[in-house]
Amino acid sequence: MTNTAEVKRSLGTSGLVLHNAALYDFTLWLLSLGREGTLRERVLRLARLLPGEQVLDVGCGTGTLAIAAKRQVGTTGTVTGVDASPEMLARARTKAGNAGVEIVFKNGLAEALPFPDAHFDVVLCTVMLHHLPAGARRQCGREIRRVLRPGGRVLAVDFGASQKRGIVAHFHRHGHISLSEMVSIFSECGLSIVESGAVGISDLQFALASHVTVISDSSTQGWNS
Repeated sequence: MTNTAEVKRSLGTSGLVLHNAALYDFTLWLLSLGREGTLRERVLRLARLLPGEQVLDVGCGTGTLAIAAKRQVGTTGTVTGVDASPEMLARARTKAGNAGVEIVFKNGLAEALPFPDAHFDVVLCTVMLHHLPAGARRQCGREIRRVLRPGGRVLAVDFGASQKRGIVAHFHRHGHISLSEMVSIFSECGLSIVESGAVGISDLQFALASHVTVISDSSTQGWNS
């Protein structure tokens, strides 16, 4: 989300980085029309999380979704959040501590994820891609594919192209990314689109993609090109 309050370009990224963590939480509540809990439930349902999975939340913000994801994957699963804003991460760590859940939060860029190849089962990317210019969005897609294990999946959720008016627009002017662009970002880096469409809250849209493994004629397993 692009707030009308403190927004900065951070060294090392061409995207926007938000630094007012409290205002971020309020704005998300406003944009979800007070249905943030319902939004989290829908997002995690779309992601199809399973107990024991290793999850990465890219652009995790203040950690609310990461906390909900940790409760779904349970004690045998792990959740890691990465964000370019130290202020967001500080609030996320406090939230996780208050919730009594163990989550690793790291400072890092979506365009250069600080994780090894094939490390996660699921990557979540919610209301973040619209912060990045076109080239960085595609680099983010390539990085997500890199850190996904074969058979893993990514769920992206972001604002569509409609520009709503009224009280929401008064407090917040957010960017957007078309559903077709979200789909192309992941398709172009070799992921297979499983499902896409409207989330059903505000003008949010989603794309779910999978890192499908293929079986060659010699019965060896490999990565999609």
